[in-house]
Amino acid sequence: MAQNALHDVIVERWGADIGAGRRAPGSRIIMDEAVSEFNASRSAIREAVRVLESLGLVASRQRVGILVQPPEAWSPYDERVLRWRLDGPGRAELLQSLSELRGAVEPVAARLAATHATPEQCGALTASIVGMSSTSRSANAEEYLAHDIAFHTTLLQASGNIMLSSLAPMVLAVLEGRTHHALMPRTADPEALRLHAEVAASVQARDPGAAEAAMRAIVAESSAAMEAMQTQREEP
Repeated sequence: MAQNALHDVIVERWGADIGAGRRAPGSRIIMDEAVSEFNASRSAIREAVRVLESLGLVASRQRVGILVQPPEAWSPYDERVLRWRLDGPGRAELLQSLSELRGAVEPVAARLAATHATPEQCGALTASIVGMSSTSRSANAEEYLAHDIAFHTTLLQASGNIMLSSLAPMVLAVLEGRTHHALMPRTADPEALRLHAEVAASVQARDPGAAEAAMRAIVAESSAAMEAMQTQREEP
């Protein structure tokens, strides 16, 4: 295996293990053991460690070695870190936290989009609604997810605020988390589709208040639906 590909394998393996709690905070990664496990050079291991250090997952210290860091040290919005964490036992709590953050971010983005969205972005929002509606009977599948992601990504970009648009990985983590962890109903909620359409229409009509209110309702519906499905799964 090429060194670059091997480096990616190591990052993915260790990142997933740390994010899912299989490597506990404070535990050590031993260089010699890693070389043997992956049949890799020390330079490949060091490069993988540098990537994980940049994400806050590990720290290298002289005379101590490579130490796994606690969750509070991890990059909170990196899409890889979010994906790894969602594969772990704290998935429900993480999705709840992300949903709460969505409630603070997306309604504001919708309000701003009603002022700043370009005609092309308005068209993209409408196209996403059409796509969601046409795949609504398989809302727990990848095609519907792709249209849903396109809608929310476009909305954040249409806000005209680079700080808000940079939070797209957080929103995407919620959407992907619902689909990939069986927290999305097979058939889309008609009210959720109506609210998405209302956001798009309000943005196009340059109505900030209506866009914000509809988006706030979307986030609330999504959070409540996830919580209900999670509770249902946990019941004996």
